[in-house]
Amino acid sequence: MARRISCPSVLSRLLPVFLVLALAPMARADEGPLDSWLQARVREHTAWFAAQAAGESRSGALELWRERAPGDKVLPDFVPPTSLAPLIRAVEAGVVNITTVALRESGLGGMKKATGSGFVLTPDGLVVTNNHVVAGARQIAVRLSDGREFAAEVVGRDASTDVALLRLSGAGLGNLPAVYLGDSDKLEVGDWVVAIGNPFGLDHSVAHGMISAKERVLGVGQFDDFIQTDALINPGNSGGPLFNMKGEVVGVTTAIISQGQGIGFAVPINLVKDLLPNLRENGKLERGWLGVVITDDGGKGERRAPVVKDVYKDSPAAAAGIRPGDRLAAVNGRAIASYLQLLRKVALLAPGTEARLTLQREGVTREVSVRLIVRPAQEATEGLIQRTSSEQDVGLALRDLTPEVAAPLGEEAWSGALVSTVTPRSPADEAGLRAGDVVTEVNRRRVKDAAGVRAALAKGSAGASILLRVKRGDALQYVAIAR
Repeated sequence: MARRISCPSVLSRLLPVFLVLALAPMARADEGPLDSWLQARVREHTAWFAAQAAGESRSGALELWRERAPGDKVLPDFVPPTSLAPLIRAVEAGVVNITTVALRESGLGGMKKATGSGFVLTPDGLVVTNNHVVAGARQIAVRLSDGREFAAEVVGRDASTDVALLRLSGAGLGNLPAVYLGDSDKLEVGDWVVAIGNPFGLDHSVAHGMISAKERVLGVGQFDDFIQTDALINPGNSGGPLFNMKGEVVGVTTAIISQGQGIGFAVPINLVKDLLPNLRENGKLERGWLGVVITDDGGKGERRAPVVKDVYKDSPAAAAGIRPGDRLAAVNGRAIASYLQLLRKVALLAPGTEARLTLQREGVTREVSVRLIVRPAQEATEGLIQRTSSEQDVGLALRDLTPEVAAPLGEEAWSGALVSTVTPRSPADEAGLRAGDVVTEVNRRRVKDAAGVRAALAKGSAGASILLRVKRGDALQYVAIAR
């Protein structure tokens, strides 16, 4: 005899199911395999819980969990690795052992030996490693996995990114086992990776793990953008390659946290790609200059293309027609979502490089070509900002307190506008304003950047005085400017 089921009981049990169905995304024609899989699981769980609510469980009672049936499909596109041996055999020939001889830093004198790792970039003998592996070296020897050994010299190196480029010398060059470089921007947290190097001099040791995090900031400089991995990295691994499951180098292992276990870091290979032409041509990082003042305007946790606040006159940006208010969305086809990302990408390109910028202006996306130049000296750039008429009226040139500008001054970023120059015998000069002052208020309204000051100045009427609150050193004072 069939059991009677009370309607309130059934409805209360099915309510979570109806909510799942209501909140589940509608199927689309362009949905991926994971979307289809999730939709199928929602339908399965709906039917299962409905059967439970109706009392049709095989055990005769509501169950607390589900188990997969034999032969049930698991996650789509996921293939558990059974062995990494084929991948390692394919790539390990391109990994090298580096031995250096340098003067001891202590007062004892004499020479010291150190070891590191690297990888073959080109068949004719270019090798990539860490800067700290070869910095100060008097002699550098590079040994391949087949036992061949070559002398090497530094082509270029950069401490801020901890990357160095070496050139091998000797007989037998031209057919070295070069590696393939991958795309580190496509890495996802959870991707499998393999690190090969020479920890503690143990030749060609292999460690595997996964990507633990991306864009880690370690506080070492403006090129702070590390891949974090739990693949074991020890002294001697420095400069070695981090491979993805296609056998492509996606990072250069560079740092460990001595207090932690399973925490290592690598320089993203896309950053290295941008830097290598610079090191080959100039021997060091010669930074290109675009000629814009940039700010982020996204909210907390929001990632948006940074906005151009000002354009230096006679700069590459001005020549390319870039205007204040433009969003810089990509450099050479690589998307950017912050001021620091833009700074890294442009600074790594050598002067004379032609870069392709993607702009967003009034909802329209366009591309412009810009030929970067050597950055002028700081004092030479002070008068190059294209000033608005309101600034010219009072005799000021203003700059944003970006993190790069604020840090050397001991100021808080985006806490006001920096006065970069004051026109002699102007209203600002007569009021006592000086270069280096920071404007924090205009007519008793807080401002956080140069655009805020300009907007407040533009609202004032001719002949009306302007009240500025100015920070000079540790002192705050009000200054009235007559127009």
